[in-house]
Amino acid sequence: MSNTIVIGAQWGDEGKGKIVDLLTEKADVVVRPQGGNNAGHTVISEGKQYILHLIPSGILWPGKLCVIGNGVVMDPVALLKEIDGLIEKDIAVSPENLLISNRAHLVMPFHREMDAYKEANRSVKIGTTKRGIGPTYGDKVDRIGFRLHELVGDPAAFTERFSARIAECNRLFESVGLDPLDAATLAEELLAAGRRLAPYCTDTVEVLHREMKKGSTLLFEGAQGTYLDIDQGTYPYVTSSNTTSGGACTGSGVPPQKIHRVVGVTKAYTTRVGEGPFPTQNDDLADRFHKMGREFGATTGRKRRCGWLDLVLVRYAAMVNGFDELAITILDGLDDCDEIPVCTHYELDGKKLHLPPASAKDFARVTPVYETLPGWRCDTTAVTRYEDLPTNALAYLARIEKETETRVSMVGVGPSRDQTIIR
Repeated sequence: MSNTIVIGAQWGDEGKGKIVDLLTEKADVVVRPQGGNNAGHTVISEGKQYILHLIPSGILWPGKLCVIGNGVVMDPVALLKEIDGLIEKDIAVSPENLLISNRAHLVMPFHREMDAYKEANRSVKIGTTKRGIGPTYGDKVDRIGFRLHELVGDPAAFTERFSARIAECNRLFESVGLDPLDAATLAEELLAAGRRLAPYCTDTVEVLHREMKKGSTLLFEGAQGTYLDIDQGTYPYVTSSNTTSGGACTGSGVPPQKIHRVVGVTKAYTTRVGEGPFPTQNDDLADRFHKMGREFGATTGRKRRCGWLDLVLVRYAAMVNGFDELAITILDGLDDCDEIPVCTHYELDGKKLHLPPASAKDFARVTPVYETLPGWRCDTTAVTRYEDLPTNALAYLARIEKETETRVSMVGVGPSRDQTIIR
């Protein structure tokens, strides 16, 4: 196995955690390069469900090194809760198998307050998780952010700068009617977290390059999905980081020529959480999944919006990420469909569009054009070989390959690790 990036081809929630978990068997190092605890990667292993927000999915495999890269924005208190939760489930977590970049930016309490206030007062809602991710990336770009090495390496200087920033934020909060924050209490909580995280903190760029020189294989676990990318997504209904394959390089310090394989992950249909345009949204399909107990956000618990497969989205995602192959998840979700509509292109103002428009307003106005494919009307959850899938399911997958010019290499037919067909 060569160095591999796993990227979502839709709006997140594609099942990347499961695919990363599967590929981890042949990897040595699993890297999380961007995003924050607004992500939620669900893995079912040996009948147990694990929902991971900051820690790479590789933590569930013994003998693997997990790395949180410099592109991640990290809430120290939330990370410790995640670590403790895994330990309570008998998952080993220590500096032996988890390292955190000393350059990672920190999500502060005032970031969460700002996030919630901004979302509540936007004229156009973004659908943020209110975890403080956007304001943290904003401070990073504004060059006033806090990084892990400050919290761990110089507590006195951190406290002084943190207290000054809290005073500045409190003036703003009071002007808009928000309660002020207690700098001393919050600083002590963060410093306590810093003391616990100190053994995990290191120069992860050096670690990753050392591992590559040893011949170790790296697996990059992208968070969110292509259409939440700050540049390539359905702006402004996006996250605040680069969720495409290029973000794995900038968020880890591993150069592009060291990447050998990019795997795109897409559901056999389409889902979205939060606000923003969704051309193939279908409320009847959503109701069916929700009644089955499916399609609720791993991070927020919100009902996901659901729709038919949009090949316009996957086609563009394949272009901007350079997908070498596709992993199709939850094919079994379509097992009982008589017919399956697939969006092959859009129409807008009399023009045919094979790629998504840049404008969110135009995106909201497009008309999806469907081709209806026959369903297979049988249970696929026990299928273990690609060639044993129903004929119509194989035809469905072949159509995806044709439209995206990308080979399907993996197919998920259930939530468990062993319910993934390798082609």
